Amino acid sequence: MKYQGSCHCGDVAFEVEGEVQGLMDCNCSICVRKASLLWFVPRQALRLLTSETNLSCYKFGKEVISHRFCKRCGIHPFGEGIGPDGQPMAAINVRCLEGFDFTKLPVTHFDGRAL
Repeated sequence: MKYQGSCHCGDVAFEVEGEVQGLMDCNCSICVRKASLLWFVPRQALRLLTSETNLSCYKFGKEVISHRFCKRCGIHPFGEGIGPDGQPMAAINVRCLEGFDFTKLPVTHFDGRAL
């Protein structure tokens, strides 16, 4: 299935394709503050529909995840990194997907604080 998503102001818009079977709620210092619910997909499943220049990036700790956010409104629609299989991946913040009801999906809690 293909989903559309965006930040609050619309300067960052994207589409992502895949089947959402579950979500991850991470308790690391940044995810707690952002209140993201994450869906992981191969990076090639994510297509930016607006200019890359509308995005900024924040890295911390081991600097292995690029936390992408809108320069204008500050909303975090996705992050990018390398998956356990060594392939590029994206972590989609499902709260930024249009018309997506995440309330019935299983949520795995990940102890990111322990990393």
